[in-house]
Amino acid sequence: MKKKDDKTNKIVSMLNYFSSVCFYIVAIINFINDNSSTGVIYLCLGSTFLCLGSVYLNKDKEKKK
Repeated sequence: MKKKDDKTNKIVSMLNYFSSVCFYIVAIINFINDNSSTGVIYLCLGSTFLCLGSVYLNKDKEKKK
């Protein structure tokens, strides 16, 4: 059961990292197209998902100790 939880946390963290990269790409595209108000929102969403990904990885490290 413990191995399944570790694997699930790794998958969730990778999906969070992937979604943060997607939000960053969309933010860059919006900044290039001079639509900076939505670009800032996507930049904040990307940062949020990046933090969520690191939280799930830290859960794995704390369980191993």
